[in-house]
Amino acid sequence: METTSVLLHSKTIPFSFTISHNNSRKFSFRHSNKQFQSRLSNNNFLFGESLKPIKNQAELPFSLYQSSTSLKSTRTHLLSPPKCSYSGSASTDGSQNHPFLKLFKNLSLDKLKATLLQLTPIDIIKWSGILSIAIAATKWTVNLVLNPFFWMYFSWTWLFWPWFVAISLAVYGLYCFYKHSIGEASIFEQIAIVTSVFTWLTLVPPAHFNGYLQGWPFVFFFVYHYFFFFNVSVRKRLYGDYYARPHDPKWDLHPPRWSRLLFCVGVMIGHWLAAFEGPELHLIPGGWSNVGIWILILATLLMQYNSTFYLAKYSEKVVVPIAVVQFGPYRWVRHPIYSSTMLLFATYFLALRAPLSLLFVVAVCLMYYAQKAKMEEGLMIETFGEKYLEYMGKVRYKFIPLVY
Repeated sequence: METTSVLLHSKTIPFSFTISHNNSRKFSFRHSNKQFQSRLSNNNFLFGESLKPIKNQAELPFSLYQSSTSLKSTRTHLLSPPKCSYSGSASTDGSQNHPFLKLFKNLSLDKLKATLLQLTPIDIIKWSGILSIAIAATKWTVNLVLNPFFWMYFSWTWLFWPWFVAISLAVYGLYCFYKHSIGEASIFEQIAIVTSVFTWLTLVPPAHFNGYLQGWPFVFFFVYHYFFFFNVSVRKRLYGDYYARPHDPKWDLHPPRWSRLLFCVGVMIGHWLAAFEGPELHLIPGGWSNVGIWILILATLLMQYNSTFYLAKYSEKVVVPIAVVQFGPYRWVRHPIYSSTMLLFATYFLALRAPLSLLFVVAVCLMYYAQKAKMEEGLMIETFGEKYLEYMGKVRYKFIPLVY
């Protein structure tokens, strides 16, 4: 079989041709690993002629196939041709349809000039103002972030009390209090009421006057929670849940609404006055000078717990007493639960070094609790008679031993 091979190489792109003068003339073409096969329709093959449709494949004078052997054996150039890949129409369309490239597809200098020429003086002033504000805000932010004094006070304790959090918590606490007033508050909502109140008592006032928080406000925020949940924890211990049991409503003794409102307002004002009167938080001494404060905190918690425990032990459904309690703190004062509350407030004000505010809040508590204690003692005398009168003769002081 007579075969003539011709190998042509381009300096730019390697092509390989092989022509066979036999019954089936063959033509191979290689371009960067892209393989094509075709059959030409004319025995007198010329490179300038157009291709015609072929009816019979046996009449094909040429065949196009890959000639890797010819390419390997007849390559004459010294440098290997660059291996270029050819992307099809699908990838080209994908790049043209890319959303990021579409922004630059229609961008031209003429359009930019036309847009700038359409700007009015008002537009220029407006965009210049926006750009100036953006630059100023960026400069202020960078200077603030790089300022060491900012990071000195920007701690997690300062993040605890931002105003929008405190106000949001107060609004939610009022909503939960409304649900509690109509008897529909859940346990979580009751906790939210207490937390919102204690936030505005112990955290917000000193944070407002100092600009940050540290030390005693955080301690008493948790101490207040622990103190006022003793009653709930006792109910949980006795009944396995937090819900009050039905009882005789005559034991639900409450002073008039105006008196309760004045008491709440007075306690709130007292805490704000303490934050205003006391020195800055970082000036309050630490170390051994605060040992007495911790002793008072422990005494307050023990008095509240023992008072609640003994009262619940000798009461039915926690509220209705079945005997005159004369044990524990009841040996010293007749109303130790109220005494422990006043002691808690007094300890907080002593920790903040605010003696005048201490006298104010003690006066508010004495006025309110004296009214409430009078109502309770009248009901106790009505229920237990001589037994309670005998107890009153034995324990002469209502709230403060040897004082009142």
